[in-house]
Amino acid sequence: MNTTVSCELHLRLVVSSESSLPVPAGLRYDTADPYAVHATFHTGAEETVEWVFARDLLAEGLHRPTGTGDVRVWPSRSHGQGVACIALSSPEGEALLEAPARALESFLKRTDAAVPPGTEHRHFDLDTELSHILAES
Repeated sequence: MNTTVSCELHLRLVVSSESSLPVPAGLRYDTADPYAVHATFHTGAEETVEWVFARDLLAEGLHRPTGTGDVRVWPSRSHGQGVACIALSSPEGEALLEAPARALESFLKRTDAAVPPGTEHRHFDLDTELSHILAES
């Protein structure tokens, strides 16, 4: 039986050092995909942008800078509050988001309860994943 952990967040899109815009977002973790966090950023009335990144990356980024390439995460402070800065890069552009650290910590604690870190391999069905990959070829 799969378990899903989700949360809704209010992020800030950093436009400049003096300006940011609100970005509602949802995070979802599913024990069927135990290494990943799925993020949905609501960029307009009906528009969303989807990203998938490693749960470990998000957890480590709460404590120290981590990540290379398309997703980087590091701890910071904004308006006296702890935040995690999440830098996303794609061919379509780049974005710097600030997420409330407490909300991310709470979300990650719930994912850890569903699948403790280091036990992801017990929840990953390699045969099923390989059959999906081969079926798409």
